[in-house]
Amino acid sequence: MARVKEFDVDAALQAALDLFWERGYEATAVSDLVERLGVGKASLYATFGSKHELYLAALDRYVRVTDARVVEDLSRPGPALPALRDLIHRYVEEILVGDVRRGCFVVNSAVELPSDPQVAQRVAASWDTLEVAFTLALSRARAAGELAPERDPRALARLLLATLQGLQVLGKGSSSPDRLRDATSQVLTLLG
Repeated sequence: MARVKEFDVDAALQAALDLFWERGYEATAVSDLVERLGVGKASLYATFGSKHELYLAALDRYVRVTDARVVEDLSRPGPALPALRDLIHRYVEEILVGDVRRGCFVVNSAVELPSDPQVAQRVAASWDTLEVAFTLALSRARAAGELAPERDPRALARLLLATLQGLQVLGKGSSSPDRLRDATSQVLTLLG
């Protein structure tokens, strides 16, 4: 007879995500995970596999939740440019909240583990999802006359993606909200 899990797997995965997000992959030891998740080492391995597999599961969880939120926000009926502006402002405000600036878990993963092919695949997929969501919103905006007809939605989407990811990096290392807000206001002027 199979044993019943004695812990909440979903809560444990969220706890692992939070720990990896705070410390990074390399600085998180298996003993740290065991302590934070409140599970035995054998249970951790039996449920999630290796530390690397747990990290990938945490990254998958983060991407699933955050990308879905962006896609949902930009897919709502109504004018697209205000939705994009709100999203950009929300990014900046989330970066500036709190004493610990964790940044974006996808960006952190890309920076810390650039040669890990499984991480790179997940990062690329997330960025592709965001680029498509931005492109679709900007295409809707152009079709509705919110965006000048000569503006290229895909190129603007790529600029937004690069800017938002760059803001995440700046936010981790900068205590200057003005730097982030000034950069944001300049990008917003490109949207019209």
